[in-house]
Amino acid sequence: MTVWDDLVGQEKVSEQLDAAARDADALVTAAAADAPLPEASRMTHAWLFTGPPGAGHTQAARAFAAALQCVSPDRALGGAPGCGFCDGCHTALVGTHADVTTVAAVGTQILADDMRDTVRKSFTSPANGRWQVILVEDAERLNEKSANAVLKAVEEPAPRTVWLLCAPSLEDVLPTIRSRCRHLNLRTPSVEAVADMLVRRDGLEPDIAFAAARATQGHVDRARRLATDERARARRAAVLKLPLRVDDIGGCLRAAQELVDAATEDSKQLAEEVDAKETQELKTALGAAEGGRMPRGTAGVMKELEDRQKRRRTRTQRDSLDQALTDLTGFYRDVLALQLGSRVALANADSEDALERLARGGTPESTLRRIEAIAACREALDRNVAPLLAVEAMTMALRAG
Repeated sequence: MTVWDDLVGQEKVSEQLDAAARDADALVTAAAADAPLPEASRMTHAWLFTGPPGAGHTQAARAFAAALQCVSPDRALGGAPGCGFCDGCHTALVGTHADVTTVAAVGTQILADDMRDTVRKSFTSPANGRWQVILVEDAERLNEKSANAVLKAVEEPAPRTVWLLCAPSLEDVLPTIRSRCRHLNLRTPSVEAVADMLVRRDGLEPDIAFAAARATQGHVDRARRLATDERARARRAAVLKLPLRVDDIGGCLRAAQELVDAATEDSKQLAEEVDAKETQELKTALGAAEGGRMPRGTAGVMKELEDRQKRRRTRTQRDSLDQALTDLTGFYRDVLALQLGSRVALANADSEDALERLARGGTPESTLRRIEAIAACREALDRNVAPLLAVEAMTMALRAG
């Protein structure tokens, strides 16, 4: 097993990263021995990983970070970095390596304040690892100020600093940043590849793994959650019943309210687990007294944490809604496939009766209008329109067709 094993259906990308990690290891080894540096290298200081949702661009970046920090003794014997077992690989993969800094959007944007310490750290030498690695999971969420801070750091990086940026597409990143990065584009893995991974790594039954992979159309993380989380399956089942509940205005408004409420409850459950742990860890670090009383001068730090958690809850709710809208789009795509007599495999074969009912009751044109209404709802949410207002507009459009 190596760090590349979980990159499902990304053989070409894995080969490129493995080659770069080998050259990166040679650079560090030569510098440590005061030996001449290799004349040619496939390693560079900035990388941009893109790909459709679920393709695994963040996983690819983290696997590369682990390979860069690999300290396996096998390397000295000609082995490739990225063993997956040594302390460097393990801590980088689980997110505890001192020289691998991960930046993710807490709210809808990555603010300049969130990047300040990270950019400063990028100009320092590794503390105990082989490289200083900065992994930005949501580069498309950098706002103008934070993007400019990243640009300055990428333009003149420290000798052993590597920036790994992840985004859905090239267009989501500033041209000045992406022009300084080596680009790797990941593709959506096949349903069969995702199902095989779920069986092999998570020990799932083949039929359950295949059903989850088919339902999520190759989205690795969502397929795993759908296969292992009963709540996720219940939420998806409720979403797929929505097209049959928008026959009248009252049904549209009720369906919209329930969809927003479900997303709110989902984000609340996720937030409670993470927030409680974060708050307790910070209190302990600040020296909270028995009974939870905080030392003087720490109120500002606690308020900053609360604000960050609030932004994250907002983002989690939007992400949960977006996932529901993705499921809904897939449902109507299956309706369209039936209307056009397409041979494409249905993602929602478990709802075939409902699909056929809607296919018989409408036209391809009306189904396309419904898909466009869902897309308009997603765009409205991106513009920070109130979730309930955006979803109500969508359900009314679904009724009209």
